[in-house]
Amino acid sequence: MPGDPELNAMARRVIDANHYMTLATLDPDGRPRLSPMYYTAARYSDFYWVSSPDAHHSRNLAEHPEVQIVIFDSTAPVGRGEAVYLRGVAKQMADEELERVVPEAFRTAAGARRFDADELRGGAPFRLYRASATACEVHVAGGHPVHGRGVDTRRPADPTST
Repeated sequence: MPGDPELNAMARRVIDANHYMTLATLDPDGRPRLSPMYYTAARYSDFYWVSSPDAHHSRNLAEHPEVQIVIFDSTAPVGRGEAVYLRGVAKQMADEELERVVPEAFRTAAGARRFDADELRGGAPFRLYRASATACEVHVAGGHPVHGRGVDTRRPADPTST
């Protein structure tokens, strides 16, 4: 389903304009774990980050790969905020995948450190992770001139579609 072109564009705009996402994983006891992550998006469907495999959220992913992600600009004035909500599946990239995916995972850096594939395998302290989105929604302010409904809502969007 291609979704509304304006909402799809909003999703792309939010993803392009930000560098941090909030990653939600599931603890073994069923509680959500929220972690801020610097990310690089690819094709508006894959979101890469670097983390320690010993980090709490990374251990959670090993058990429960389902994730939720929120991307938003926390500096937006009240009533003007836009956000993207993603559902997906995440994993640590396998050593044999690194040569292929590192170029897209670090195609933009916005001042962040770029890693080589060799820095993300073997005894290295960090690994590359990817969340692949399976669903996307955008935050629509209640007063939005076209899609507003009087109260803030979430509306389906497809940032991969124009």
